Amino acid sequence: MERILRSLLLVLAIFTMTGTALAQSDDSAAGSDGAAPAATQVAEEPLDAQLGTDSPDFNRRLLTAEEEVNGLKEQVFRAKATLQLLKEIVIQGSTSGARAVLWHKNELGPAFTIQSVAYYLDGQSIYSKTVLDESLSGKSEFKLHDGPIPAGNHTIAVSMVLRGNGFGVFSYVDQYTFNVQSSYAFTAEDGKSCEVWVRVKERKGIGRSFVERPWVEYDLSCTRVGPSGM
Repeated sequence: MERILRSLLLVLAIFTMTGTALAQSDDSAAGSDGAAPAATQVAEEPLDAQLGTDSPDFNRRLLTAEEEVNGLKEQVFRAKATLQLLKEIVIQGSTSGARAVLWHKNELGPAFTIQSVAYYLDGQSIYSKTVLDESLSGKSEFKLHDGPIPAGNHTIAVSMVLRGNGFGVFSYVDQYTFNVQSSYAFTAEDGKSCEVWVRVKERKGIGRSFVERPWVEYDLSCTRVGPSGM
């Protein structure tokens, strides 16, 4: 009996030792299998970190690029300002010592009404107006221009559209419009102010047709002025 118990205890001890060894082997294998994936996993970095946009060098380069763009914008602005100044000097004669004062005067009779008028000084428009009533004809005179011009030769040009006001046997004229174009050249000397009156007039005479009657006359007077008058 005692021998049988010893045999059973020996068998039990053997099974216990075998189970422990198998359990340790399984844990080692499980630990080995779990560590391998952990070792191969790579954490996904943010896009800013991958591109380097969060680095001090990138921010410094970005700031430099912005400063260069702003510098180019400033150069363009200065170039435009310079061109505008040159345009004013050339067209308006800002640095010249001459001056021009131009006037329009309507001396037409009742047979004509001014519908539109446009004035040009050296090719640049200085006055333009179109009316559907007689308000323009009602203004007998008004100033067209008053300002400095370069010393030298200049040209005034005028283009008008007149409407006929027929009466009696000339009632057919109500259906007509007349285009009147004229130009005038004058010289403005340095240190002088030139006043030019543009008079829209009508030639008289029963034998003249309505087409021949409208015409433009110019009166020029130049006077020397001091620095205060420029």
